[in-house]
Amino acid sequence: MTFLPADTYRLIEQSMPIACVDFVVVRERDGRRELGLILRDSPHGEVWCHLGGRIQRGETIADAIRRHSRDTIGVEPALPLNPQPGYVYEWFPPEIAPRDGTVSGDDPRKHAIGLSFVVAVDGDAQPRDEALEFAYFAPDALPPNLWPGCRELFERLRLTNVGCPQTRPQPAPR
Repeated sequence: MTFLPADTYRLIEQSMPIACVDFVVVRERDGRRELGLILRDSPHGEVWCHLGGRIQRGETIADAIRRHSRDTIGVEPALPLNPQPGYVYEWFPPEIAPRDGTVSGDDPRKHAIGLSFVVAVDGDAQPRDEALEFAYFAPDALPPNLWPGCRELFERLRLTNVGCPQTRPQPAPR
């Protein structure tokens, strides 16, 4: 893979959306689903969030999910050849975030288009790289310091009991 110099990549981030994979690790414990999240440093301070990141040129979506999982928690999910997202979620810097009622996450660094997945991993997940910690949480006991937009993403992936995913277009506010 060819890597761009940091200043060139920053210019690209400021100029166009970045294709990313976002994924929530899940497990079943005593008949209940739990969400695996990482604690990380961010523009919002230390926050809990799902895993993911950009898709590299020439990398399949499945390979991007595996790479981010391996690099961040040390284990890889088993995935089908062509996984399909459960939701497509957008992340915007506040200054360009939509004001028409579109639900989106807050990412001061870039506008990202997140192909969002729910995955299970085998093995003992351990924090690495950007992850300061990795822990599982019940959907009704998520930590209060979530990256802004994560709770809404989890709702749309049908992982929480709070709210309901909005699958039909919503009218713009008047």
